[in-house]
Amino acid sequence: MSITRTEQELRRREERAALEEAGIEAYPHSWEVTARSATILETFDDEQHQPDEETGEARYRVSIAGRMMSRRIMGKASFFHLQDSEGQIQVYVRRDDLPEGFYNTVFKRLLDIGDIVGVEGYVFRTRMGEISVHAERLVLLAKALRPLPVVKEQDGQVYNEVTDKEFRYRQRYVDLVVNPKVRETFRQRAKLISGIRSFLDERGYLEVETPALQPIYGGAAARPFTTHHNALDMPLFLRIADELYLKRLVVGGFDGVYEIAKDFRNEGLSRFHNPEFTMMELYVAYREYGWMMDLVEEMVEHVATLLHGKPEVQYGEHTISFKRPWKRVPIFEAIRKRTGHDLYGLPREDLARIGKDLGLEIDSSMGSGKIIDEIFGEFVEPNLIQPTFITDYPVELSPLAKRHRSTPGLVERFEAIVGGKEICNAFSELNDPDDQRSRFEAQDRLHAAGDDEAMAIDEDYLRALEYGMPPTAGLGVGIDRLTMLMTNSASIRDVILFPLLRPEKTESEESTSDESVGDS
Repeated sequence: MSITRTEQELRRREERAALEEAGIEAYPHSWEVTARSATILETFDDEQHQPDEETGEARYRVSIAGRMMSRRIMGKASFFHLQDSEGQIQVYVRRDDLPEGFYNTVFKRLLDIGDIVGVEGYVFRTRMGEISVHAERLVLLAKALRPLPVVKEQDGQVYNEVTDKEFRYRQRYVDLVVNPKVRETFRQRAKLISGIRSFLDERGYLEVETPALQPIYGGAAARPFTTHHNALDMPLFLRIADELYLKRLVVGGFDGVYEIAKDFRNEGLSRFHNPEFTMMELYVAYREYGWMMDLVEEMVEHVATLLHGKPEVQYGEHTISFKRPWKRVPIFEAIRKRTGHDLYGLPREDLARIGKDLGLEIDSSMGSGKIIDEIFGEFVEPNLIQPTFITDYPVELSPLAKRHRSTPGLVERFEAIVGGKEICNAFSELNDPDDQRSRFEAQDRLHAAGDDEAMAIDEDYLRALEYGMPPTAGLGVGIDRLTMLMTNSASIRDVILFPLLRPEKTESEESTSDESVGDS
């Protein structure tokens, strides 16, 4: 991609050359930071931090560092706002406090908004009442050769490049600099993951790691990414789920294991789908799906309260309450209530006809389970705003789940739907190796018929089951979607630091097309 320098970028490079000519390093090696903005603002006390009565020395001395985000030049003294990892604080700069010539030659002429600087000085309150740092030493730490986008605010809203999705997702580093709310979203994401981890650790479950490169992909219905190992001369797949490896560990004797990891599915992009995403999967021996529903309710309510101080969160126009208990509805009952059709026990031909009557596109590769899933996804799922467990799925949809103990043709499975989207999937895990083989073989037939998301037969996993796996409850939670709910984010790209995007266009391509990388 060719780069054309703007006038501002060329000027900044000239400033860098002038700095170096004056013997000032544009990129020194380090700076000692003793305080950060929010901490200073929270801890400064007007009475406690008055200058010493005898010596006149300041009592609250600090060394801070960050970006210059605004400047007010006022003759022999100036103010600028410094932004660090915690927020912003005002810095007061006076000509006579700095080395001779530095204020007029360097500060006023060769430093810019966006430059990273270090400041040593003391904290005081200005006549206007703003807590500030009086700079006694000012050092350039990194010259910004590109200007930050111009930020305009009106009624609390930020406009221009900082709200352009193409710009924000592609140049996330700039997005984080100019949008404090974005930084807060990712702090909340980290807190969410930490909260889930501590919740599980406190219950004695073991965090483990399983292979991302797998010789046979499995554990979900999805197309994999493929690669090739040169030394072994063998094809490999990026994992689509952690499930089959984690259940091998249950066979091996661990009573509870979990993993928070990246999974990869070769699918399209949308507001709710990114090909690389984060999942938490948990498997607990001697438990079943009813127990797991209780655990999910408790865990998600705990996380919501951890992030917001209460189990209620705002998501779009809805206030969602994660307070226990959540509604529990069998999938066929949910479909019947929304469409008027009772699909339980119907042959594929009838399911296909009903699907077409409802306006869905049904093709020959779709089995009974997939047709039911399409009807549910179109007519039921988008209307489930408050947390709801959808339970008791057809066997065809759930090749890894244990058969229902009382209803033929179903399995013990649930999905939690919130805000119109699934956030987790769970089973009473299938541990009968012969039943599992027949399910894999049925998936293999679907794959032969054209279903490229059907599962492959995993002989090693079947061998593991033949050694005996105890009754087990399994769970998968979509961390990205849960973060969307907890941070009121409309797109999955808003909660992934570096989402996958189409290749960046060259300037010549941009001049011939207006196509956006916005959500499909």
